[in-house]
Amino acid sequence: MAAKTRTVSRAKRGFDFETFMWAFTRFSALAMYLCAFIGLVGALLLGARTQMNLADLIRWTFMPSPTHVLNTNIPDLAPWSTLFWKITGSVFIFFAASHGLHGLLSVIEDYLTIRWLRRALRILVALLTVAMIAVGVYILWTS
Repeated sequence: MAAKTRTVSRAKRGFDFETFMWAFTRFSALAMYLCAFIGLVGALLLGARTQMNLADLIRWTFMPSPTHVLNTNIPDLAPWSTLFWKITGSVFIFFAASHGLHGLLSVIEDYLTIRWLRRALRILVALLTVAMIAVGVYILWTS
């Protein structure tokens, strides 16, 4: 006897929080790749090919802070400390932290069975994520 498949209408399935977070995790990963690509191409266009070593270039790619190019052969830091790079770095920090937050919350949900501990850890992780985003953006904008 063949098993009958279960079908649920799209209206009953809905678009709940978990579905939103699943989609957000995928799109935030793509956004992080895009930010890294913009950082890499931007650094190469600003002269990093001849004025930086690979370690400094990679550090700039993932966090475009002008302090990351201080120890290089770059003569002028002004193009490296524009509003565009600060916004790009802030977007990268936000997507990276929220992407990691959802991953950690998924692990907590999957492996912890004690309800109060799960809730306490979710709150703690969310507060730490907000604090890390605030510190990262503060450092980026004041450097």
